Amino acid sequence: MFVDSHCHLNFKGLIERLPQLLENMRTHSVSHALCVSVDLETLPEVLAVAQAHDNLFASVGVHPDYENVQEPSVAQLIELAAHPKVVAIGETGLDYYRLEGRAPADMEWQRARFRTHIRAACAVNKPLIIHTRAAAEDTLTLMRAEGADKVGGVMHCFTESWQVAQAAMELNFYISISGIVTFKNARDLQELAQKVPLERLLLETDAPYLAPVPHRGQVNEPAFVSHVGRFVAQLRGENEEQVARVTSDNFFRLFKIEAPHVAKIC
Repeated sequence: MFVDSHCHLNFKGLIERLPQLLENMRTHSVSHALCVSVDLETLPEVLAVAQAHDNLFASVGVHPDYENVQEPSVAQLIELAAHPKVVAIGETGLDYYRLEGRAPADMEWQRARFRTHIRAACAVNKPLIIHTRAAAEDTLTLMRAEGADKVGGVMHCFTESWQVAQAAMELNFYISISGIVTFKNARDLQELAQKVPLERLLLETDAPYLAPVPHRGQVNEPAFVSHVGRFVAQLRGENEEQVARVTSDNFFRLFKIEAPHVAKIC
C-alpha cells in the first residue's frame, strides 16, 4: 500500500468527486492521504474532509505565495493544530519564483510568516510541511535559525539540488517526491530520487496538480501516487512493495499516525 503525503482534496475538481477518489485509492492500493491547508479561509473544508474519513488527515497553515489572505499568528496556529485530525503545520516556507519586479529583500512578509509557522510547530511538537521555490538558501537559513530540526518535517514536492536535500535531511526533514519525477525532462530530480536514502523518502501527488505519467495533463488525485511510487522503485532498482512499505512507514512515523497492520480504507 502506498500513501499520498500531500494533496488538496478540498480544491475544486476534487471535492465534488470525493467518493470516487476514495474508491480509486482503494483500487490503486493507496491507503491514506494528507489533505494540506493553504490558507485559513478554506481550512474548515480541509478539516471537514479529514474528519469524515478515518484514512484522511489534515494540516494547518498558510501557503507562502498567498498574499491577500488572513495572516496567521503563532497563537492561532497552536489553537487550530489542537484538532485531532491535524498532524502537521503547513504548507509553509518561501517562494521567490514570482517576484514580479521585487527583490528577495522585499519578501520579508514571507519570511515573517515562515517564522510564525516554525514557532507554532515547535510549540505543539508537530512536523512542518515546507514549500521552497527559488528560495532554498533563505529557506534553510530560517529553518536553522528557528530550530525547525526540533520537530522535523518534509520538504514537499522537492525539486531543488542534492546539496539542498542533504542540508534538509541533516535538519531532520524527509524529501518528498511528486509526479514531476516521471516527466521526461526531470533528469536532475530522477537522479536525486535515486540518491535519497529510502528511509528519508516520502511520496506525494500535490493533487490536483502535477499528475504523473501516464496521466500527465489530467487532474491529479491521490490514487496516482502509485504511479509515482512505481516509477521511483524502477529508478532505484528496488522492489515496488518495499518502496511502498518503507515510504508509508516513513509517513506514519513522521506524522505520528498509528500504522495499520492492514491498511484500512473508509
